Amino acid sequence: MRKLANSELERKNINEFKDAKKTPIIIILDDIRSLHNIGSVFRTSDAFLIEKIYLCGITATPPNKEIHKTALGATDTVEWEYQRTILDVITKLKADKVAIYAIEQVENSTLLQDFKVDKNKKYALIFGNEVKGVSQEAIQLCEGVIEIPQLGTKHSLNISVSAGIVVWDLFQKLSNS
Repeated sequence: MRKLANSELERKNINEFKDAKKTPIIIILDDIRSLHNIGSVFRTSDAFLIEKIYLCGITATPPNKEIHKTALGATDTVEWEYQRTILDVITKLKADKVAIYAIEQVENSTLLQDFKVDKNKKYALIFGNEVKGVSQEAIQLCEGVIEIPQLGTKHSLNISVSAGIVVWDLFQKLSNS
């Protein structure tokens, strides 16, 4: 085995990325405090050709040196928009017939491995504050809630890790369905 050089990876340039068919997933970040988490979600979104990121509440926006540290340029490729309240974003996306799911631990959630995708739907995934999670108000407006199973003593994951897990899982299911 030989490690591939960057020149062998056939990466898209910014224009090719913008013109590429996107994965029908929108990410909503609500009240995310960590600039590094925001940057990591941008980078994951670039990797999986995510359609758009909404940044809500106290979530910082590009350009920002600390976001750039982990995004590594993904803020230039992934479309994003700032909205003051998540409730406005949910209302808009519902009107556009987007299926909205919070990533959270709630009664009657659907475990990630049991979540079935519909290839004809576009999905929006809400990731909430690092301490408080997704607000109850937002959860009540969602079509459902997806929960990442956790078996250890800690029952929370870093938001950027959660986003990576869920986006990979849905990307894989959408690609294979």
